[in-house]
Amino acid sequence: MAIVQFTKSKIAGITCTLPRQIITTAEVAAALGTNATKVKAMTGISQRRIAPPEICASDLCVDAAGRLLVDLEWDLQSIDALVFVTQTPDYILPATACTLQQRLGLPNTCACFDVNMGCSGYIYGLWLASSLVESGLKRVLLLVGDTLTRIVSEADRSVAFLFGDSGSATALEQGESNTTFVLGTDGSGAEHLIIRAGQARQRMTPDLCKRVEMEGGNIRSPQELYMNGSEVMAFTLREVPPLFEQLLEHSGTQRDEIDAVVMHQANQFLLDNLTRKIGIESNRVPTTVENFGNTSCASVAVKISLCLGEQISENNIKLAMMGFGVGWSWAGCIGDFGPIKVPPVNFLE
Repeated sequence: MAIVQFTKSKIAGITCTLPRQIITTAEVAAALGTNATKVKAMTGISQRRIAPPEICASDLCVDAAGRLLVDLEWDLQSIDALVFVTQTPDYILPATACTLQQRLGLPNTCACFDVNMGCSGYIYGLWLASSLVESGLKRVLLLVGDTLTRIVSEADRSVAFLFGDSGSATALEQGESNTTFVLGTDGSGAEHLIIRAGQARQRMTPDLCKRVEMEGGNIRSPQELYMNGSEVMAFTLREVPPLFEQLLEHSGTQRDEIDAVVMHQANQFLLDNLTRKIGIESNRVPTTVENFGNTSCASVAVKISLCLGEQISENNIKLAMMGFGVGWSWAGCIGDFGPIKVPPVNFLE
């Protein structure tokens, strides 16, 4: 277990960009011949935001970053690094972060790199960006986003109702702070949430592009996302409550001191179970699941922007953040954040 405390890096601002296009659970259910009411009861999801074909996760993040940098009035030359966390990069190579440097007008002295992480990705990215600032860099831009709807089969009932697209930007700089991170990994669960084909382990062939009927009548190709929902549930309920206890212990925080617990937005059923297990009142666990679904690696940033934006822009609040899922991978942090810049969420055509 990696446990780290930072005292010299702070969040200066955060915002998100989401697609304007909406797809409802009722629409998907009608196409699959499924009962929408039952799906909504199980997942808590009524609708999600879907990026049009020409929009990538990088485009959503560029929009978010551009608006945040204007609000912060940062000199672009003062940004020392850019970290891009995604599972849906623009290309296999080059790293999308390199193209983001050019698109955002950052200096050639800026270090830029991609990180392939999913549900825990925002916390991992925040840990990495904070580490860079703690090491002596002045300012770091963290971009986190996914367009998972591109890699999900709309004919696979196990995942077709869950995912929405999003992009986020978080700005970090030197400053007094007190943030504790706890991170962990269990690669034995990798097979339960996976896209098997399309990279070096199983290169793409014409046959692997074809959708076929899989377990439970679900239809997808090997280049599309497979999820074992029961294993995801078991992993989450096993690892996340201890993660929360470790955050409390190593940060010296009491439950009643926490203003909000911001968890990865997997689905409402799972969030309700976790809320009970960690012993926090539901009114301190904001959610965006109903209208935005599972927004993958950016879900923590999306929830902060949508649910806590006004509060954190005006006050210093104590937040616990936790991400968990694909890998298996989990990460959490706890600390005091704000006041920070939180430009309104934008909805991109």
